[in-house]
Amino acid sequence: MQLSDIQALDSRHFLPVFGERTPVCFVRGEGCTLYDQDGRAYTDLFAGIAVNALGYNHPAVTGALVAQAQTGVLHTSNLYYVEPQAQLAALLCAHTFADRVFFANSGAEANEGALKLACKYFYAQGSKRHKIVSACESFHGRTLATVAATGHDYYQKPFRALLPQGFTQVAYNDLHALKAAIDEETAAVLLEPMQGEGGVTPADPAYLKAVRALCDEQGILLILDEVQTGVCRTGSLYCHEQYGITPDIMTSAKGLGCGFPIGAVLTTEKVAEKIARGDHGSTFGGNTLACAVSLSAMRYMIEHDFSAAAREKGAYLMRALRQIQSGAIEEVRGMGLLIGVQLKADRPAGGVARGLLDRGFVAGTASGNVLRLAPPLIISQAEMDAFAAALAQELS
Repeated sequence: MQLSDIQALDSRHFLPVFGERTPVCFVRGEGCTLYDQDGRAYTDLFAGIAVNALGYNHPAVTGALVAQAQTGVLHTSNLYYVEPQAQLAALLCAHTFADRVFFANSGAEANEGALKLACKYFYAQGSKRHKIVSACESFHGRTLATVAATGHDYYQKPFRALLPQGFTQVAYNDLHALKAAIDEETAAVLLEPMQGEGGVTPADPAYLKAVRALCDEQGILLILDEVQTGVCRTGSLYCHEQYGITPDIMTSAKGLGCGFPIGAVLTTEKVAEKIARGDHGSTFGGNTLACAVSLSAMRYMIEHDFSAAAREKGAYLMRALRQIQSGAIEEVRGMGLLIGVQLKADRPAGGVARGLLDRGFVAGTASGNVLRLAPPLIISQAEMDAFAAALAQELS
């Protein structure tokens, strides 16, 4: 089909929640390169919003997907044992703080599960704690509960009458504001160790450590949303490791499946022991195909130390970006290969991203007029150099 034909079908039949999309349709990928219907190549610096950690057509992903599909078993249901599900849970527990894992289909579902775990933990003890404190400018998903936890009025306003009660947002990196919001009914604090949609803003190390200490002092749970920051993306398997703290509950998705939909809730035995049969569940979550793909990809990334690769490549790319001589750039920030280029108000990030696409590079944006970069972790120095040169030209 021609792009115009696809656009016409989309305009006629698809729910218009994404508005007018960027006018390109990718039909093939290899490594960090995407190809449109006309065969034009684009270097990808966004990886499907931090999803395609191993790029496109990587054997650890494609091979596992094909091999599992050829068995004919894509899904059986969680009424039965699922071998790759058990193996993936064991792998994640072996390499994180967690003792227990539950698999979902997305980051939003994982965050829903995390919120339910926190509330059930206290309910099982006869406690009235049920409130959740999260951060302004945060993003935790599109379901009603995760919208309630998301610190953007834009997402909440149309659905406010339906949103569950008990969610409060306070300024990010502001310990005093957090302390003021906590009371005897607070069950958990939910934070991203680095806000992605909120502008690619890392937590201050002292802040995150103080939050952990505050949660311990007040007897409440710390939930870390690592949907975007996890799976080697920021320079460690999960971002919080670089802060020297551990959460009580953590969520993961995006890079966990390297393109195949999967999410996970990870927690300690202390929390898990309060969860009973029927408290949570999923038809598709943890299905055989998703877990087989994730297991292969995660094994590959861990064995080949992609955390170190993200640290080294991220440092290289940030140096290259900071060397760009342009008055349009206010700041380059981030961790590993999750990077934000803060632009001045007169250079809208959306326009810059569109200009980069015309030059053959895919980039994203975040709130606060930020150009967001989250390339595949396999990106080469040559590809990073070419992108930096293209951005310099676009901003000149």
